[in-house]
Amino acid sequence: MPTPARAYPEPPASPLWHRTGPRPRPLTPEQQRRNREVLLRAQRRSRSWPPQCQG
Repeated sequence: MPTPARAYPEPPASPLWHRTGPRPRPLTPEQQRRNREVLLRAQRRSRSWPPQCQG
């Protein structure tokens, strides 16, 4: 489904959205491994969010 036409064009992005300066260091293989483990553990845990509506 196409998006509806806007009455006015979208404003340009703020220059504050564009990062300047040095690039962040890439993650080390050890950091990548730890991130994968933490992510898998978080995905396996049963989540109670969003809370069920009690009406």
